[in-house]
Amino acid sequence: MQPLLKSWKRRFASRTALTTSRVVSPAAPVSLDIPDQPQLPGVTLLADAARFVVHSRHAVAMDLCLYDPADPARETARVRMRRGECDLWHATVRDVKAGALYGYRAHGPWLPQNAMRFNAKKLLLDPYARAIHGVPEAAEHMHTLPNPQHAPGCVNNGSKALKCVVIDESFDWTGDTAPSVPWCDTVIYELHVKGFTQTHPKVPAELRGTYAGLAHPAVTTYLRDLGITSVQLLPVHQHLDDGFLLGRNLTNYWGYNTIGFFAPHSTYAAASDPQAQVREFKAMVKALHAAGIEVILDVVYNHTAEGNQNGPSLMFRGLDDHSYYRHHFGEDGAGYLNVTGCGNSVDSASTPALRLILDSLRYWVTEMHVDGFRFDLAVTVARNELDGFHTQSQFLSAVAQDPVLSRVKLIAEAWDISREDSYQVGQFPEPWRELNGKYRDTVRSWWRGDPGITAEYAKRLCGSQDIYGWNQRPPLASINFLTSHDGFTLLDLVSYERKHNEANGEDNRDGDNTNHSTNCGIEGPSKDPEVVSTRAKLRRGMIATMMCSLGVPFLTAGDERGRTQRGNNNAYCQDNEISWLDWSHGDEEMIEFTRRMAAFRRSLGVFRRSAYFNGKLNPATGLRDVTWLEDDGTLLRHEEWHSMTCRSFGSLLDAGGGTAHPLLLLYNNNSTTQPFTLPGGKDIRWSLVFDTALSPSFPPGTPPVHAGSTNYPLQAQSVVCLTLAAGGSAGLEPKV
Repeated sequence: MQPLLKSWKRRFASRTALTTSRVVSPAAPVSLDIPDQPQLPGVTLLADAARFVVHSRHAVAMDLCLYDPADPARETARVRMRRGECDLWHATVRDVKAGALYGYRAHGPWLPQNAMRFNAKKLLLDPYARAIHGVPEAAEHMHTLPNPQHAPGCVNNGSKALKCVVIDESFDWTGDTAPSVPWCDTVIYELHVKGFTQTHPKVPAELRGTYAGLAHPAVTTYLRDLGITSVQLLPVHQHLDDGFLLGRNLTNYWGYNTIGFFAPHSTYAAASDPQAQVREFKAMVKALHAAGIEVILDVVYNHTAEGNQNGPSLMFRGLDDHSYYRHHFGEDGAGYLNVTGCGNSVDSASTPALRLILDSLRYWVTEMHVDGFRFDLAVTVARNELDGFHTQSQFLSAVAQDPVLSRVKLIAEAWDISREDSYQVGQFPEPWRELNGKYRDTVRSWWRGDPGITAEYAKRLCGSQDIYGWNQRPPLASINFLTSHDGFTLLDLVSYERKHNEANGEDNRDGDNTNHSTNCGIEGPSKDPEVVSTRAKLRRGMIATMMCSLGVPFLTAGDERGRTQRGNNNAYCQDNEISWLDWSHGDEEMIEFTRRMAAFRRSLGVFRRSAYFNGKLNPATGLRDVTWLEDDGTLLRHEEWHSMTCRSFGSLLDAGGGTAHPLLLLYNNNSTTQPFTLPGGKDIRWSLVFDTALSPSFPPGTPPVHAGSTNYPLQAQSVVCLTLAAGGSAGLEPKV
């Protein structure tokens, strides 16, 4: 490989010695040697110039191409860059200001079998670009046609290609303060920037579906009143719409198709000017912070929009395919290692890719003021140089010691695909939190009425100690979610037994077939009063379960409003009413119930504790931190826990004494009412907090009171919470 590279370098040596720039039209003079200027990847604006730096280890020459902002198809200058230390190519150009357009052309060998796909006819994006100009749609000119394996392609796409934009990053952050919500108080709300406000009647029409729309007071007030502390935004990095989707009149709506790791997605901005788009994103963060709401970004560092060898050549592939992607090498040469299902996997164990990921994350924290990240397919990012998941991989080790990143919220989607080590729930080290897929599946199955899982359901209520406790991670390591963007909405979860993804144009083959869902007797929408009532009870029961579990609650936008995707559990390509929130009407009772449940959780420390239950007696209250009860009021024993017929149980919780009274939670996933004997003698009084079988579930006015030792009618598919209103707590636990 090295002799070949040397021959390519000799080929360009004389040309580089004779000229440092090729002027297409009159351009500013170029200075290649400005002392004391650090080589930071990306663009650095200087007093009267701009310094451009890009990484490529295997390129033999690199050109910086400048374009006219008034006519983006017109190249104004081409500058031959110099290679510096650490494989960084650089050029400093005078009189370049914010708003300038640019791209790179990398020269080198076309050897796909050796993971080298250089093609100087393709204009490439700067991986560090702060904004990207052009329509972010896959086009034929981006590809290495006609044969990506054997020909580099002869189409020069400079005039049509996407361009990078030089950005002045100044912004008035005066008064901005990070909410810094502790994990114990955090309630996460996942939303899509466009879909959340696209139909919002109180948001001005010109701002709907944008960063500015999300910053509108009508939105921030709604979120705050609901009890949300942290919004998790689906990907906002600049992404590409796939050609195959555009051919079906669809788009990559979710945005897991990144081409700009530092650039806000342009079509989510109300502003058309790239400079204003960046400022609009910052203003959104500032407005959410002013409402006391954190901003968490869903980020995609595991793959890019370049896909497999048949995909477009946009950045990494053309700059240095060998350095940026993971490959497998065999008799047939190099192939992309695909543990993401998207055609490629970024090599986060390599120095340039790891640096880019860390620089990107720090940029969004320090420059954009975001408060944390949720990592898509985090196992891929946490793979080491041997392509294996490791808790001390280059990425995880780097983040753990980073003074900026180690202090923000870090959430892992703890899996990727196709490997024996792909599922790693419970394996990430501190300070990481994880989306607890086992919580989701167990809670769904229990409320569907699956037998024999009561014991596991109780483990999920208690913070999943079996998953996280083994390596001293707290209950707050578990992000407890029932639904997310990927799958059924909460209403669809109780309305469909099978997926209905026909609108995606893939003959319903896409999407997960294992949803742990139920249709309550009728597939899809129903006006049957019994079906409607059962679905409402199940939804309230699941929300109550989540809010009364140890760990961090995670809501999907619209679940509190009764949002439906019509049974589509993979609406990644549906930029329409299937995915958007319908603000014209909502389930007001469910909205109020969700708000009350969030407030109830916030009012008590017992559900927000950072330590697992241990069953020890509190001498101050005479109670154990948790006592498990059968429906006859006796202790729930091991054999009952694992009985296939155990469908109801209770948990008596010591709230810590003082002004906090003991709580009694009763659960029933049976299809019939189960009488439940309340703890204590006749002098004990239990006050009802909520009963999810009732409508409304939180009793208006003075709540009803029930005496100890009497039977509470625990209705089918319900959760009941009572608090001690009178009498002492010392005799509440049943005798062994």
